Amino acid sequence: MNESLTRLLSGIVYIFLLIFAISFTTNSFFLLFGVFMVIAIYEFCNLVQISKIVPLAIGATIYYFFTFGGLEHSTLILSLLAITIICSIKAMLFLFSKHTTSYTLFDKFFYLIGYIILSFLFITKIPFGIKGYNPKIILGIFILIWTNDTFAYIVGKSIGKNKLFERISPKKTIEGFVGGLLFSILAGIIISKFYINSSQTYTMYLWIGIAVIVSIFGTIGDLIESKFKRVANVKDSGKIMPGHGGVLDRLDSIIFAAPFVYLLFQILNLI
Repeated sequence: MNESLTRLLSGIVYIFLLIFAISFTTNSFFLLFGVFMVIAIYEFCNLVQISKIVPLAIGATIYYFFTFGGLEHSTLILSLLAITIICSIKAMLFLFSKHTTSYTLFDKFFYLIGYIILSFLFITKIPFGIKGYNPKIILGIFILIWTNDTFAYIVGKSIGKNKLFERISPKKTIEGFVGGLLFSILAGIIISKFYINSSQTYTMYLWIGIAVIVSIFGTIGDLIESKFKRVANVKDSGKIMPGHGGVLDRLDSIIFAAPFVYLLFQILNLI
């Protein structure tokens, strides 16, 4: 089969599965992202070359108790958020370091927990606002991510001349990044008015803020995953999605951006 066609069909299946699982029930949402998390753990263990049994057990246990198990201890969740943010800062330092080509065993497990497992946990927390589960919130964030990726590519391909981070991702440009950001902000405004169906100016500014976070931290997350792959000397994190690579390749943006979106919601007292 033609590679472009394979990529298109794989993408359609992925988007359909995502929309169905998120929109159907909370359990289908939890189940899908639980499966994504397990695959992501497997892929990450391959990238950093550690045994998979203990990480999978840790991830499944944490994920179960905070989703299906209904564990909602606010202090504990905020403590986990702090760990995730610290891990994100460490990951950014790892990204910008010119000398980091390997990690200690502690680094591997810290990234595994803070960068992979807890990030998936916060993805599942985002759509639960003060009025309960709202699938439009997480679907809206995915729309912003897809908008950012699409227009960063289109603008970068059309007028991009200045490299964003050539050492890690030679094809990304500053013009593409700015284009993706601006179109994401526009998408955020459209989402607030026509998808969330809110006439409140507050909601529009909230979605503009989410768009900025998703564009900036989503791009950083993409670059960080590329750095992990460069250290491991592989092109893709996995092969589960034909034409797209692995789950980490497909979800790297939201994995890194989700804790910061959740932090914004916490600051605004929306969760």
